[in-house]
Formats: sequence, structure tokens, C-alpha cells
Amino acid sequence: MPSLSSSVDALLMNVYTNTLLKCERFEVSHFHDRSVRLFTNKTWRSNNVPAFRGTSDLNRRGYRSTKISSQVMEQMQSNVFVKEYSDDLPVTSSYESAMEALSSLITRKKRGDRSSVGGKYGKLERMSIYLKILGLEEKIGGLKIIHVAGTKGKGSTCAFCEAILRECGFRTGLFTSPHLIDVRERFRINGLDITEDNFLLYFWNCWNQLEEKVTEALPMPPLFQFLTLLALKIFVCEQVDVAIIEVGLGGKRDSTNVIKEPIVCGITSLGMDHVEALGNTLGQIASHKAGIFKPHIPAFVVAQLSEAMDVIQEVAHGLAVPLEVVAPLDCEKMDGLKLSLSGDHQFINAGLAVSLSKCWLQRTGNWEKLFGKQDNLDSDLPAAFRRGLSTAHLSGRAQIVYDTSLKFCNSSKVSESSCGDLIFYLDGAHSPESMEVCGRWFSSAVKGNRKASSCFTVENMVQVWGNGHLQYGTEKRDKCYKISKQILLFNCMEVRDPQVLLPKLVSTCASSGTHFSKALFVPSMSTYNKVTSAASVIPADNFSRDLSWQFNLQRLWEKMIHGKDTEVDTVIDTEPKIDAAKILPYEFLYEDASHCSPVENHFACSAVIPSLPLAIDWLRDCVKRNPSVRIQVLVTGSLHLVGDVLKLLKR
Repeated sequence: MPSLSSSVDALLMNVYTNTLLKCERFEVSHFHDRSVRLFTNKTWRSNNVPAFRGTSDLNRRGYRSTKISSQVMEQMQSNVFVKEYSDDLPVTSSYESAMEALSSLITRKKRGDRSSVGGKYGKLERMSIYLKILGLEEKIGGLKIIHVAGTKGKGSTCAFCEAILRECGFRTGLFTSPHLIDVRERFRINGLDITEDNFLLYFWNCWNQLEEKVTEALPMPPLFQFLTLLALKIFVCEQVDVAIIEVGLGGKRDSTNVIKEPIVCGITSLGMDHVEALGNTLGQIASHKAGIFKPHIPAFVVAQLSEAMDVIQEVAHGLAVPLEVVAPLDCEKMDGLKLSLSGDHQFINAGLAVSLSKCWLQRTGNWEKLFGKQDNLDSDLPAAFRRGLSTAHLSGRAQIVYDTSLKFCNSSKVSESSCGDLIFYLDGAHSPESMEVCGRWFSSAVKGNRKASSCFTVENMVQVWGNGHLQYGTEKRDKCYKISKQILLFNCMEVRDPQVLLPKLVSTCASSGTHFSKALFVPSMSTYNKVTSAASVIPADNFSRDLSWQFNLQRLWEKMIHGKDTEVDTVIDTEPKIDAAKILPYEFLYEDASHCSPVENHFACSAVIPSLPLAIDWLRDCVKRNPSVRIQVLVTGSLHLVGDVLKLLKR
């Protein structure tokens, strides 16, 4: 009788082969027996371990043969690899191994550093070679791609396109960046993040094939290049009808520009960002963005400043690209439905998404099949378009998350009704233009709450963390609020200019009557040189990081408030088990700005907190102590910070 281990090997090998041979991506040579090298330099040996995983994969995941249920069910549904294991399996560890492998591909310690990729090839030439190694060079020509570049709103535009075409009945693939909590957020199939099992399946296959071909002239691809290759691999193998691809940086020299024949291209709003790589004028930046245009392939662009639009039109003319400038979506066309992504600026992105989706449907021969001779969208939007625009989701952009009091009051002696409310307004704005948009959105959202009476029924958003995004239910509680506090929770990368970002945010909010009671400056948990997952352990050095950047941010804030420079040199106790109250007394929340005494190093308007978990704990404790307080926290300045907050709230 064969052992359970060999049976599992055979079963996994059979399903894996059937799954991946469907996309005709694997040569017979990839099925030869060999020991499998782990990234962690451990080696598992088996009499029958295929190059593409087998029992070694279960070992990598932390599974053991004796732990596998006697009935391991394997199913194939729409090319999705589904595995059902017994409930007593240990927590997977293979995903963390994949994260370690990805981290090894990061070639820069921080944003702004020059990439240290070696070899003799340029980026796009190197990408073409990688595609050949993976057997994808010809196959990606079969992907019907929407390619989107821009400074602001390209992720939202892609999310709208994906939802619209999915509602039209198509199998969709979406590749966006960056991720906030988990790298799998970057790859969506039919609106859902790729499953962990499928991610590992495709990841290790790509990794092994590329690693086998590494030479001095051709090193492993840097992180974003690898993720782009992985996205194309996933979309080909999952046989998506449409692939919506967001450009990573710029366009002309971006890894995604290995795409030769998209169905349609789009450019969202442009602004001054990534100037160290794209140039310090709008014209130079526009030239990079328009670099995704391909000869005779239709393109759509939202209204731009003339400096940018002139360049875009010039590039389009040189390539004989049919270029159309798109107006923002008229809200009346939604027929009573609301855009799922908040903020007035989203009507600009929605308008572009509608045009891109319609063009894709027309050029693939699907428009008439679905909507007949209807061609004019000026008067009416198809119901599928409206459904897509009202259900698209993208975390960390104008997102509101209620931290339910039940979650952190149950352990106290007080009842749920004796807790106040803590609401997080999350937006990863990090450029002057997006900071202004963020300020308008936050002020509008806060103003909407103010219109209600002081005593009213609150519908608290109950977090249900589904596959890749928050789904919401509601719970009604009668609350009487006497105190409402708006707090800024801020951090930004050192390559940004906070002297521009902070004043832009404050002035925009103030012009709408919104003023921050306090500002908290914290370091992000995540680091630029490490890829983590939702389950990753919070780094132990979170309490001992250099806070000089945060003190610089506080100094700028105090100068804005008081109109003069102040010295911010407070020495903070950074013991690992420090209590939030030890750093910041709860009374600080209610302290009047007139009590500020910079000379004595006492600041009533702002504070530096050495770790994000401590900041969240302090906010929660403040709400727990006062049932009549509503704290509205704007989290902005960095998508890394937004992702870290979401990760903590999820836990």
C-alpha cells in the first residue's frame, strides 16, 4: 500500500500538472525529479518530488504528512485550484517564505535610492528575456489589456474598469500597486484577491524557472518586475477575458510597458510626483506617462494642465493614436446609485473608466452583443456600468473604517454604551495635488456627520474582513455626542516635501471649516526593504526606531500653528513594554492650544509617538474613557501608513 506522503505527492502533482498545462506554460523538463531548494536554504528530499512542489510544498507551508486529512479533496473550478484540508492543520509558513524571497528582490533600501540591478540589459529588454524564460512572450499577446498610467487616480480608474466589465459578464484580472496589507491584493481574479494557495502555486513556478536561468548578465528581476511577470503569468493561466494593468511608475520605462498591443490605454490626472525619476516639470512627467501609447491604439485622457496636455497630444499625434479627452462622469447618469469610491474627484476617474470600458467592449466585438446599437453614453449608462461604478472597491483611498467600540470595550469593566466612537478616515495621499483632494474629501465627510443632531442613531460599520477588502454591515446604537475631535495621524517618506504637503492639507481643510485638534506623528511599521503579509509579526524594533524625521514633521506643524520655529527635542522612553499613557496623558486630547509652551518643550497641538500600535492604543483608550467623545482620525501622507493602520485594525 502506498504511503500517505506518496499519495499526496501524486495527487498534488496530478492536479498541479492539469492546472498549469491548461495554459500550456510548462515544458516536460520541468517535471523531472529533483530535490527542491527552499529560499531559506533548507532542503527536503523525497523519492518523488517534482520540481514544481509536491510534499516539499506542504513542508514549506508548515504542513506535515501525518497532519493531512485522510480525504484531501482536490477540485478544478474555472481554472481555480481548490484544496480542502482538515481543520487540525498547523498554521502555514510557506507564505512567509515567499515573502522572504520577494524581499530579496528589493534593490533599494529606501525610496529615492538608485537601483543596483546588475547585468548588461536594460529594464524592458530584460523583461522580454524573462517573458521568454517563462514561456509568456507569445501568450501575453492573447491578453486583452487595458493599460492605465497617471499620477493620481489610476488605481481607482482600474478598479472601476474591472468592476464594470465584471458586471458585464467577463472574467477579469486586475493588477494594481502598491498593496496595503498583503501582496496578494495586487492580483485580483473576478474581483477577489488571488487565493494564498494559487499565489504560491504561480509564485514558486515563476521563481524556480527564473532562478534556473540566473547569470551574471541576467540577475533575478527586481521586485516590481517580478510582480509584473507574475501578474501576466496569473492572467494567462487563469484565462481572463480582460486584464486591467496599472502602471507602476511613469510609463515609458515601466515594467508593464512590455505590453505591446493593449486594446486601449488611459491616462489619469497628472501632478508633481516621483520627480527624482520622471523629471521636475509636468511636461517631462507627461512624456513618461504617454510612453504607454502604442501606434494606432486608442487612448483616453482626463483634462490636464496645458503643459501636460500639449505633450500628451504631441506623443499621440506622432504615433497616430486616436486620442480623446474625457469629461468627468455626470452623477445624474448613476440613476440614484452612488459611486462606491468616495470623493468628488472620483467622478473624473469614473468618467475615464466608462470610456475605457466602452472602447474595450467595442474593439473586442462585445458592445453590440450586450447593448445592441446603443452607442451614446451621454444620455444613459447601461445598468451593468452603473452596478460596476457603485460596487468597485480599492482600499486606502478615501476609505472610512469605524473601529467598533465593542471590539475594545468588552475587556473593560464598562459597558459598550459607555464608550465613545473612533472613526478612521484613510487616504494614501502623498503629493500636493492629492493632499488637496484628500483635505476636501475629509472635510466633506466630517461635515456630513456634523449635520446630524447631537443625539442621534449611529450606524456603526461592522468590519467583516473578506477576501481582499472590507465588507460592511451595520449596527445601530443611540449615541449623544458632546465632543467631536478631528485628529491628524501623519507620516510621509523622506523623499516627500512635508513643507508643501502639510500646509496644503491644513489650508484645504480650514477653507471648509475643518480644523485639527491634534496632530500625531508616527513611524510606519512597514519598511521599504521588506515585503510582509497580513499575518507577519510586528517588528520588535518598532519601539526603538529613529524618530528624527517625526520630530522634524512636528517642528513643521508647530511652526504652522504658532508662526515661528520651535525646538522639538523631547526624549521619549522607548522601552518595548511602554504604556501609551506614559508617553501621552489622556488629558492631552482636551488640552487647549493656548497652553502650549515650546520653551518648556510642552506642545498642546502635536505629539510624536514612537510606534503606530501605541498611537492606536492611545486613541482607543481615549474613546473608552469618555462615552461622549467622537474621535475622527485622518490617516494620510503615506500608503504604507494607511496599510499599517488597516493591518492593526484587522487584528
